[in-house]
Amino acid sequence: MVRALVFDVGETLIDETRIWSRWADRLGVPRLTFMGVLGGMAALDRSHREAFELIRPGIDLDAEMEAWRREDAGGLRENFDADDLYPDVRPGLAALREAGYDLVVAGNQPPQAYDALVAMDLPVDGIHTSAGWGVEKPDPAFFAKVAAVCGHEPGQILYVGDRLDNDVLPAARAGMRTALLRRGPWGYLHSERPDAARADLVADGLADLVHLVPTLG
Repeated sequence: MVRALVFDVGETLIDETRIWSRWADRLGVPRLTFMGVLGGMAALDRSHREAFELIRPGIDLDAEMEAWRREDAGGLRENFDADDLYPDVRPGLAALREAGYDLVVAGNQPPQAYDALVAMDLPVDGIHTSAGWGVEKPDPAFFAKVAAVCGHEPGQILYVGDRLDNDVLPAARAGMRTALLRRGPWGYLHSERPDAARADLVADGLADLVHLVPTLG
């Protein structure tokens, strides 16, 4: 029986449209162009960081982010806030909590994401990031930490994310149940792959989970 749900962040809870739009503006290319290139990276199983190299060959992404911080210290830049939450997140989490599940947020995120997530006052029992843990998905150590903070056996945990490579497959290898969300470039593309059948659930959003999770037993 599933007792806890653990949620990825980007394109699971957070709609990253505004982030990528600001990056397109920063790089001086149309937003559609940059997002199309990102989709291409997703389809080719290449890192999103390669999209920056394709748009601006030779870019030092870390240096670019540091320069952006200096120039726009008070702006969101590559970050997110509560306005970026998908509309179904708060009601979906509230319904799942009302149903008696433990809820945790744990995803690959930079240090500043923790404070941003905490400030949203989501109805969850814990918030954790890869930066805080010092380990990133799909490393098995990340999912070991997920199990530890949940306090349940892996088979009682449902990990929810938008990617097969970072979420569904490594969580399943750790003994967890899994849900693949069909949203964001990776979510839609990965839901069409044969390995999507290895997810216990494929859902369009958090509202679906309220009805689907009990069917797992």
